[in-house]
Formats: sequence, structure tokens, C-alpha cells
Amino acid sequence: MVAATTDKTFTTDTASGVTLTDFWATWCGPCRMQSPVVEQLADEMGDKVTFNKMDVDTNPETASNFGIMSIPTLLVKKDGEVVDTLVGYHSKEQIQQTLAQYL
Repeated sequence: MVAATTDKTFTTDTASGVTLTDFWATWCGPCRMQSPVVEQLADEMGDKVTFNKMDVDTNPETASNFGIMSIPTLLVKKDGEVVDTLVGYHSKEQIQQTLAQYL
């Protein structure tokens, strides 16, 4: 399952373990392509990785804090620290390879 996160809950939601946050917006075509890939990974890897989504239009503060200028952006954190950033659409295999480095 991919949980929604907000500017208020992001730090807590990504504080422990390996987390992937999908920064997106409803009007973004590549974001709509990325979303089902993230959903599928959440179904397959949800026991090892926490998956979140953040709408940058309603939560601009966090995106600004991390310098996110393009979406979709996938932010990978381990124990609260940013360890990787994927900008643009990425395949399931590419995301799996990235996450595997931190598990």
C-alpha cells in the first residue's frame, strides 16, 4: 500500500527503515505513468520498504526543502537520511535495483 504523506507528517513517515516517497501532481502525465509502478512495488516489497506519495501542489514545503524541481521525483531515505533521488519516470526494475542497495 502507498500511504499519502503531507508536509506535517513527512518527517515522521520517513524516519525509520527504508522509505520511498513519490513526489507527484494530478496534472503530471509522467506521474500518472509512475504511480502504478510504485503501487506494484508497494504490493511486492511493502514488508521491506515503506511507500509514500506526496502531492507537491498541496504540500509545497517538503518538495522545496529537498530542492525538488521536477516531478515525478522518487526520494529514497534510510533511517531518516536521504540516500538516493530518482527524477523522472523509472521502470519497476530500475526502482527495485535502487532500493536493493539499501535493504
